[in-house]
Amino acid sequence: MVKGACNCGAVSFELTGKASEVTDVYICHCSICRKSTGSGGIAVMVIATPDFSWLTGQTAIKSWRKPGHDWHTHFCQTCGSPLPGADSEKAMYVPVGLLDEQDRLKVAHHIWVDSKAGWELIGDNGKQHPQAFGTAPSQS
Repeated sequence: MVKGACNCGAVSFELTGKASEVTDVYICHCSICRKSTGSGGIAVMVIATPDFSWLTGQTAIKSWRKPGHDWHTHFCQTCGSPLPGADSEKAMYVPVGLLDEQDRLKVAHHIWVDSKAGWELIGDNGKQHPQAFGTAPSQS
């Protein structure tokens, strides 16, 4: 089991089952994620939805969907930390900066690299993808 929380601690969650063993991090460099975080993008892990549980603070979660787009974000209404959200009924994304345990994680993929900021340099061994690709975990 791996736990995580927003910056102020109002919202917390846990990952169980196979999700607690996931090590791959995906970094999205698209312009929408840059604006959402105010940085070069967002680092997330993709897990199976059944392996995720909210522990506290669900009433503190706010959501926003970009008009005319399928992109959406969830965040803590108190501190503004980005929060986990559903990619589909089967998969969720979890911002890895929220996790209590981060030492085992490694960047495996960079997505939307064609959209990255001109000032950003990618200096790790993660595979670089010009756009997005299917990242849903298997349900086996």
